[in-house]
Amino acid sequence: MGAQVSQTDYEWVYTEEPHATRRKEILAKYPEVKKLMGHEPRTKYIVAAVVLFQILSLYLIKDASWVTVVILAYCLGGTINHSLTLAIHEISHNLAFGHSYPLANRILGYIANLPLGVPMSVSFKKYHLEHHRYQGDVERDVDIPTELEGKFFTRTWSKLVYCLLMPYFYTIRPLFIRPKPLTGLEIINIIIQVVFDICIYYLWGIKPVFYMIAGTLMGTGLHPLSGHFIAEHYMFIKGCETYSYYGPLNYLTFNVGYHNEHHDFPYIPGSRLYKVKEIAQEFYDNLPQHSSWCRVISNFITDPSIGPFSRVRRRIKKDYEEKTYKRRPNTKWKDTCRLEEVVFAIL
Repeated sequence: MGAQVSQTDYEWVYTEEPHATRRKEILAKYPEVKKLMGHEPRTKYIVAAVVLFQILSLYLIKDASWVTVVILAYCLGGTINHSLTLAIHEISHNLAFGHSYPLANRILGYIANLPLGVPMSVSFKKYHLEHHRYQGDVERDVDIPTELEGKFFTRTWSKLVYCLLMPYFYTIRPLFIRPKPLTGLEIINIIIQVVFDICIYYLWGIKPVFYMIAGTLMGTGLHPLSGHFIAEHYMFIKGCETYSYYGPLNYLTFNVGYHNEHHDFPYIPGSRLYKVKEIAQEFYDNLPQHSSWCRVISNFITDPSIGPFSRVRRRIKKDYEEKTYKRRPNTKWKDTCRLEEVVFAIL
């Protein structure tokens, strides 16, 4: 059913990822962009309000019919939980409290994770920062689909299934491509989440638990907000590996649509990324961009020239990696890790 995808391999390139170069050019011309860097104080209040709203929703749907629960899980819970995953994305960059307070960022990540029903905040950070540092790298960027995905999901019907199952692939893929040992922070995340889920089940029954977990899976599957998964880095134009979206869904997603700007300046919070585009317009206005995430999903499913192989891949040289990402040691982070280890030991 449907034409077969024409691309049978990734788009292999032998150039550096474009964001580090563009970042240097923008900062050389517009040094005031540096003033946009730093945390967003409002993030913690937004996360707290959304989490409380979801907990209230759990209480209100406990006696609803299963049909109502399923519909609300997709339309309301799915939208809110997807938004919370992008709050976790912001928090993973330490943009809620700043880099000087990693423990506060991790705790807020645990809180934002609660309505999702499944633990993911710490694991997401562990892999997502490598996606920035090694974009497109054959070994370390687990955002890129595997060869098995590229060879299997090649027709319209199978790409529709792929979109439905996208959260499962994002979860399972790192375990096969780049497995890492479970950390203490992840175990804390799991314990907190399981205890929360058990409490919800004990207080209000199975329907609220279903609403949480199903909402997360459906909201990150075939859902309008999920268009950003495809829109960000799938190659709709040959050689172009990152795309921005400037539409209204950014209001629900912490401006993750400003994706070129985000990769150029990952330490600028989503709330201020639009200012990067305003200041350095000539660097972004002529870049390919998407106008609709729903259209992105539709095109991905129906266009035979686009599939899981429509991604740029490269092998990042070690000397470039060290030159581009050389950092000073963070002693405060080490101290905070020890504090979290104490908390874990107590638990």
